[in-house]
Amino acid sequence: MQKIIECKNLTHYYNDKKVFDNFSFDIESGKIVGLLGKNGVGKSTTINILMGFIKPTSGECLVFGERSHELSADIKKKIGLLHEGHIEYDFMTIEELEKFYSRFYPDTWKKHLYYKLVDKLNVPYTQVVKKLSCGQRSQIVLGLIFAQDPELLILDDYSLGLDAGYRKLFIEYLKEYVKKGDKTVLVTSHIMQDLEDVIDDFIILDKKQPILQMPLNKFMADFSLYRVYSLSQSLVEIDECIVNFEEFDDYTNIYSFKKQAEIENHLASINCQYQKIDKIKMDFETAFMGYTGKYE
Repeated sequence: MQKIIECKNLTHYYNDKKVFDNFSFDIESGKIVGLLGKNGVGKSTTINILMGFIKPTSGECLVFGERSHELSADIKKKIGLLHEGHIEYDFMTIEELEKFYSRFYPDTWKKHLYYKLVDKLNVPYTQVVKKLSCGQRSQIVLGLIFAQDPELLILDDYSLGLDAGYRKLFIEYLKEYVKKGDKTVLVTSHIMQDLEDVIDDFIILDKKQPILQMPLNKFMADFSLYRVYSLSQSLVEIDECIVNFEEFDDYTNIYSFKKQAEIENHLASINCQYQKIDKIKMDFETAFMGYTGKYE
């Protein structure tokens, strides 16, 4: 399968502040990939590097085979970007905005996709965009991006300003967008439950944990939460067996890629006794927080 994005040993600093070090990942054609992590871990920096807005301190990033900070005009036309709900030219009407943007994509513009989303707003095409609500403006931006019909769609916090209904509508459109298998999506979001039934793979950036890239279904199958009751002593640190843990009055939550028998053997090896241990089912949001930790 063709690799649309190839990033090798990316390292980036803002002055003396390290954002990430030796960060490598690939994204294949036809995949929906979530770029996930808490605030400040480098998600937007990664997207800015992909778009060529900044050059990494070291390492290489290729998009459609070209270095991201030297993208040709032809390659840029293949990319649709939503950057935290931002919209320009909001002094135009809904109709004027569509006509303006269509001139930049004469070969690929899909006018009907724009108006298909706009019509959900139940506002006239003569409405000035800046007078719309935040959620409605976000919907206009999404319509413009879908109308471009890009091969690579990059969505940086697409959910900004969208209520639950609009988010659900967008997810439905996104699924339809990639159904033929010739479109690729990189998406960031803080709303994990929106992504659980959408993304194929994910990349987790975290300050304390190794960068993790894997298929979502494999992560959900292999990553486990074990609830251990009445531990005889507190756990001190994470190790090769325990990815993360949370201690409460009556029990301790242990997150791990290991099987339950391995957890039991590990606790025995550190002379840690307990009353019982249960494996707890998780949704993606719980698993994500289990890997990264709920707090800084």
